Amino acid sequence: MTITYEWRGDVDNPALNELHAEGFGHPVGRTDWEARLRRHSLGWVCARDEQGRLVGFVNVAWDGGAHAFVLDTVVARAARSNGVGAALIRAAAEGSRGAGCAWLHVDFEEHLRPFYFDACGFRETAAGLIAL
Repeated sequence: MTITYEWRGDVDNPALNELHAEGFGHPVGRTDWEARLRRHSLGWVCARDEQGRLVGFVNVAWDGGAHAFVLDTVVARAARSNGVGAALIRAAAEGSRGAGCAWLHVDFEEHLRPFYFDACGFRETAAGLIAL
């Protein structure tokens, strides 16, 4: 499987809504991802297969300075376990570095610890969270 990765790639709202629904286990929404990303994100990475289908995505928010934040990393079921997720994170790190950021942060559920620490190279830090 040949996958291409594009920083700030073209966003197809229906395709991204379907990918999110599959990856996060909820009904297909009608989010205007293109508008949301352009308004709130430093960048994002789209992963596409040979036919141009969206098979992976990650959003990168930021503070307007040195800190970028990984959000919504998702890979289509058919493309999982092939390094697509780790490649998305590498492309997000490269895009964030190119934009002048010095730090890339991520929050995740416990079962994703091996992915983010082992496959992607994040290291553990002290952090805090308030559920709103």
